[in-house]
Amino acid sequence: MKLLAVCGATATGKTALAVECAKRINGEIVSCDALLIYKRLNIGTAKPTQEERGGIPHYMIDVAEPTEKFSVSDFERLALPAVEDILSRGKVPILCGGTGFYMNAVLYQSGFGLTPASEEVRQKYEKLEREEGRAALHRRLEEVDPESAALLHENDVKRVVRALEIYELTGRKKSEQKDEAKARYPFEAVAFDFPRDVLYERIGRRVDRMLEEGLVEEVRALLESGVPENAQCMQGIGYKEVVEYLKNGGLHSTMSDIIKQNTRNYAKRQLTFFKKMQNLHWLAPEPIERAAEEVCKIYDGR
Repeated sequence: MKLLAVCGATATGKTALAVECAKRINGEIVSCDALLIYKRLNIGTAKPTQEERGGIPHYMIDVAEPTEKFSVSDFERLALPAVEDILSRGKVPILCGGTGFYMNAVLYQSGFGLTPASEEVRQKYEKLEREEGRAALHRRLEEVDPESAALLHENDVKRVVRALEIYELTGRKKSEQKDEAKARYPFEAVAFDFPRDVLYERIGRRVDRMLEEGLVEEVRALLESGVPENAQCMQGIGYKEVVEYLKNGGLHSTMSDIIKQNTRNYAKRQLTFFKKMQNLHWLAPEPIERAAEEVCKIYDGR
């Protein structure tokens, strides 16, 4: 059975489309969003309410505490059994989200090359990650293999370490090896193709709504409950800007403008990422019901 991937930029209506499609093709939804995994992060993540989920089971939401680190490998470890369970019951897994690295972790099985492993080298880089952080580890990879670094998120520590290990053992970049990712499942992917100005308008409205619904209060409550400001979840767009605002003050309107600008920049990166996805069909921005009808035709091969 084929999977369906509903992807694309933030604020494009992915959840609503995925829910409508699930009702039509007997599907269940696996969220592929790096912030929806966290409990108690609701407003800044636009976490779908029970009503918005439309009675459709959703997986990979609220699976981690805000104090936890969570990697692409962690996501893969939890999401794949959910996909297999959905398939075993004769239903269609619908991947939904804008974190491309998470979605690809389910769709593809990445090769790690033919270079033997070295526990000594691996431990060296794992120690670097513990002492200096994931960003420092990723920067090290950028220095020696920028092509692999561009494909790997800094949270994907396992694969970043492996790429560094390959380079140190062979003197050759992992990106030079012919071990391209192989699809685990047949799938079709869809994304809304909004004009850039319309997308930015939607982003602006979403940020305004989040602030009206209490994003600042949500972040303050998280911090007061003991979530450190440098926690992984607090590096998400919307959260890091509010943390800065609560620490240093300033104008509420300035904070809002920064969130909007950072979200627009993120949306551009998302679009660049998903444009390279296999089997991707761009959808005209139209009502959800009509779009879902088009997606069902794509899924059925009509």
